[in-house]
Amino acid sequence: MRLLETITPISYEYQGFWGSFWDIIWWFLTIFIFISYLFVLFAIIGDLFRDHKLNGWWKAVWIVFLLFFPIITALVYLIARGRGMGERSQAQAKQLQEAQSEYIKSVAGAGAASPADEIAKARALLDAGTIDQAEYDALKAKALA
Repeated sequence: MRLLETITPISYEYQGFWGSFWDIIWWFLTIFIFISYLFVLFAIIGDLFRDHKLNGWWKAVWIVFLLFFPIITALVYLIARGRGMGERSQAQAKQLQEAQSEYIKSVAGAGAASPADEIAKARALLDAGTIDQAEYDALKAKALA
């Protein structure tokens, strides 16, 4: 028995990655910071290509610096161009909202006409002699219902 204990000493200092609660906490914190950095990086790259006032060469310079000095460049970009970044993001959101609103109006307006439009169409048909007074009254009642 003594021989076995001298050959394989029993030590519980490091129990693997999942052996310590603080190892898990640090792992999650590291992953969170890395994913946050990726979000910032993609936001910066998206803003660079969204900005039409910035010259193409300056965009290339920003990208090169983001590749070689990523954290410093990201911080400098957010400090120097953060306000414009927010304004461009708001302008794009407003443009998308207006486009969506126009699309909804065009789709919804194509299928349903207002009651006044329906009555005007029925009156035009009555004046043209296509329908008689009874049919006009029925169409008018239907439009107002």
